[in-house]
Amino acid sequence: MTHSQALITTSQANRNVAVLVLAQAILGSQMSMIFIVGGLAGQQLAPNPCLATLPLSLVILGSLITAQPLSAFMQRHGRRAGFLLATLAGAAGAGIAARALYVQSFELFMLGSFLTGIYQSAQGFYRFAATDGVRAADQPKAISYVMAGGLAAALIGPQLAKATSEAHVVPFMATYLAIVVLNLLGPLLFAFLHSPEEHRVAKGAAVLGRTRMQLLRDPVIAVAMICGMVAYALMNLVMTSTPLAVLGCGFTQGNAADIVSAHVLAMFAPAFFTGHLIARFGSRLIVTLGLLILAAAGAVALSGFELEQFFIALVLLGLGWNFAFIGATAMLATAYRPEERGRVQGMNDFVVFGGVFLASLSSGSLMNCTASGSAQVGWQAVNVAMLPFLVLAGAAMIWLMLRPREAR
Repeated sequence: MTHSQALITTSQANRNVAVLVLAQAILGSQMSMIFIVGGLAGQQLAPNPCLATLPLSLVILGSLITAQPLSAFMQRHGRRAGFLLATLAGAAGAGIAARALYVQSFELFMLGSFLTGIYQSAQGFYRFAATDGVRAADQPKAISYVMAGGLAAALIGPQLAKATSEAHVVPFMATYLAIVVLNLLGPLLFAFLHSPEEHRVAKGAAVLGRTRMQLLRDPVIAVAMICGMVAYALMNLVMTSTPLAVLGCGFTQGNAADIVSAHVLAMFAPAFFTGHLIARFGSRLIVTLGLLILAAAGAVALSGFELEQFFIALVLLGLGWNFAFIGATAMLATAYRPEERGRVQGMNDFVVFGGVFLASLSSGSLMNCTASGSAQVGWQAVNVAMLPFLVLAGAAMIWLMLRPREAR
């Protein structure tokens, strides 16, 4: 992209990346808090243990349903407006969840969980916002830097969860009140995000781009969506069940928080160099490496139930997600035109969160509703369920790589 073609200046693009890194670090810490306590709070409120992780599934459902409308809204009104709207929804959802814990209402807790999913949907767009106005060659690095902001979130979120989970007479209520405060910091951060009028695409301009079906027939777009969906779905499938499995195998809630913290660190710490690896070796190779590491995570999880096996499996899960998901995002960013941005990004996150929603629902059922009812058997079932997803993504990547160069 030449300077005359740039939609924002280099200094503005760099400032945007810095704002998005901070947003990922501070606001993003709420997601690990929700995944640490959400299943445990659901288990406390649910009338049936098989429904314990349903509130976490509703977080994903909220993300799934709002991904395309939110993307279209941001294409017309700017990133800042969309991100502010989502933080308000996140604050409202956490407030409702806190109230639900106080009155012991599972139904109200599910409503609050659904609303917090709107924030999660917006957080998924931070990585795309980082590429706005950035040269194509620098886009993988911009995506990677923003994802690296999750490293701070990996430190902040689990520690806040540990500090607040028992801070009120009602377990986990203070955690959700802390999430309300985090979301209210959003307007302060996004006040510095550059979202100029000329960077938006008018409502009628999108018709110049390809239709959804034409976009889905693009091999690069299709494979990037599949791999991104599989990486995120498998990460969610396993992480949702981890606190329940750790406690069910005789370890403590503190152990579960430490394992999730190590997992989230592994998700985001490599992002400092993932973009450079993509720039050097290409996104396809990095995605493939990520899928292989995800397979290794499943193998370690199936090898036993000791604390170190939980740690190693979850660290590998985070690292595999990092390579596969950031690589898929970088691959996708090369395959669409500016007027197609909102449509492609919305479709991508709809597919991603659709897979994550199904994985989240499956996680609770596999973990809590196996024939034996034991945590060990449930944990094994969760990790065996990774296999068909990995086969799907691996086959898609092999198909793309074997296509003639001119077709790619």
